Amino acid sequence: MCESEVEVNVKVKCSVLVGVLFLLVHIACGSLVADETARPNVLFLICDDLNCDIGCYGHPRVKTPNIDALAARGVRFANAHCQYPLCGPSRASLMSGWYPDQTCIRNNVIHLRERAPNAVTIPQHFRQAGYFATRVGKIYHYNVPLHVGTGGHDDPNSWNKTINPRGSDMDDLDAGKVFSLVPGKYGGTMSWLAAEGTDEAQTDGVAATEVIRILQNHKPGDKPFFLAAGLYRPHTPYVAPKKWFDKYPAGQIKVPAVPENYLDTIPQPARDCLLKKKDQIDLDPDLARQAIGAYYASISFADSQLGRILAALESSGLSDNTIVLFTSDHGYHMGEHGHYQKRTLFENATRVPLVIAGPGVEKGGVAQTFAEMVDFYPTLSQLAGLSDRKTISGKSLVAALKDPAAIVRDSAFSQCYGGYSLRVKDFRITIWGKDGQAGVELYDHRTDPAEMVNVAGQQDYQQIQDALFVRIKERIAQARLAPQGQQRVVGKIERMVRKKKTKK
Repeated sequence: MCESEVEVNVKVKCSVLVGVLFLLVHIACGSLVADETARPNVLFLICDDLNCDIGCYGHPRVKTPNIDALAARGVRFANAHCQYPLCGPSRASLMSGWYPDQTCIRNNVIHLRERAPNAVTIPQHFRQAGYFATRVGKIYHYNVPLHVGTGGHDDPNSWNKTINPRGSDMDDLDAGKVFSLVPGKYGGTMSWLAAEGTDEAQTDGVAATEVIRILQNHKPGDKPFFLAAGLYRPHTPYVAPKKWFDKYPAGQIKVPAVPENYLDTIPQPARDCLLKKKDQIDLDPDLARQAIGAYYASISFADSQLGRILAALESSGLSDNTIVLFTSDHGYHMGEHGHYQKRTLFENATRVPLVIAGPGVEKGGVAQTFAEMVDFYPTLSQLAGLSDRKTISGKSLVAALKDPAAIVRDSAFSQCYGGYSLRVKDFRITIWGKDGQAGVELYDHRTDPAEMVNVAGQQDYQQIQDALFVRIKERIAQARLAPQGQQRVVGKIERMVRKKKTKK
């Protein structure tokens, strides 16, 4: 039976109306743009437990030519800091754009959605804008090495596709070849191996190969990508091919000196952080040199894998239209303050490398502004031309990417184990307990960049201490505000956490 002309016209008009509504909905959601393929891609590169012992950050021994080259074609941030010097809380914070007191995640065993069910993560935001988001390796928290080869504590809402590499370093671990300060323990204990075999066979080598394959297969007209590659090195166990260990002979490694009775000069909670790893205190100097050399070897190995990825980005013709962000999840001690690994509120643990390159970014600049990891979210969004999300807590660093002298922040805020720390131009103040009742630290970076002399309470510094105390209290209050539209969710979860602790 044939349709009448009126029926046809009605159907045509309905189809047009549906099409218009579909377009408006997708534009409102940020998932369709006039020329979607013209938007820049994003390559998000993150190492695990990497501090600023890097060539372009002035380290005299560690060789990182590929990170250095990236810095030469982008902007390096001299003063970027994590919000929590521990993998799980830091990664949840940077990926959500919320402070740890907003995510309510302050340890490693919590999945993002357990405490922040309504968060829209960075890659999730890009997916809503029409990007294809892929994760290779560790972006959210993994228990390393236990979760290598699995999804770990991943957030499925963040990705279109995930790849979980596993390499020969895990086989060496299973075979008992990896030395550990505590036999049988690896992830939270320093352990290392100068391995046989090739770079490409290691887990990070496998990850780099997967990333390279994705870049090479990206075709003109494909959706723009948000490609996140998380390397596992230099996280312990420090495993890398032997050739990288050969670059750092133990005899040429210096172990940081710590003055006698140093621990008596800092508050008890700060001492507790330094002494938390009982098996890594007062290391034999020869053993310490081996550990430090192994850490350096792992950094150079990771740099080589980043180099493979960046070379593929260039050869694929995607470099000119790809924003590259390189960073780590937090800093790391290698004997400074007598401590190894992370979990402190000293510069060694809070400061992270941060390099951003790509379209719209000044080449070879060194940003003078302070930066926080919650700033990654709005920065990448603005560079990609995505709509601003009012629910996140960070500040866009784009002004500093265009003019490295621009100041976006005059301080950086971190927290850990009930302590809060504020790093400003010449000082760091750290307070422990409510209103600093458990202790205060103050360090003068003009004369003490290693933060070894606590001048809190000294008369000459009292005015500075009082002023910084007001500032850090303001930052604590700001970092505890529930994100816009999340008041009930965050408040409810925080009450549940407190109730659980009370029962214990």
